[in-house]
Amino acid sequence: MAPPRPAEPVEAPVLAVLHAAAFPPEERWGESAIRLMLGLEGAFGLVVEGAAGPAGFILARAVAGEAEILTIAVDPSAQRGGLGATLLGAALAEVARRGASVLFLEVSERNAPARALYARTGAEPVGRRRRYYPDGSDALVLRITPPSG
Repeated sequence: MAPPRPAEPVEAPVLAVLHAAAFPPEERWGESAIRLMLGLEGAFGLVVEGAAGPAGFILARAVAGEAEILTIAVDPSAQRGGLGATLLGAALAEVARRGASVLFLEVSERNAPARALYARTGAEPVGRRRRYYPDGSDALVLRITPPSG
C-alpha cells in the first residue's frame, strides 16, 4: 500500500463516490460538501490509492492548536485491511506537524469497527451528542492526543 498523499479539491467528485460507497445514503457527503471542507481554514485531506483509484481518504483540520477529523471513508472492499489505521496515523502526524495538541472527532455509538480503530489510537470519550446521526444514534465525542514532535 502506498503512503497517503494530499487530496486535491479537483478530486471531490471521485471522493464523493467513495464516500457514498462507505456510508448509508443519509450520511453521504456530496462533491460540493467535500470541496467546501477542503477549503476550510486549516483543512487538509489525505488519500490512499488502491489498484483502481482512491481506496480511502480522510478530511481533517487543525486550527489554533486543536484539530478535528471531519470524515474518514474507506471503500467497503478495502475495509478491515488497515487503510483506516493508515489514514488516521497520517492525519495524526499531520495535525501534530501543524501544531495541534489535541484532536477531536465524533463517531456513532453503533459503529463498532470505527470505535475499535479509534480506541487503538488511545481515543478517550469526552462527550456525547444525543441523536446526532440520521438513524437516531448518539455520537460519541472522542479526544486523541497526537504524537509530539
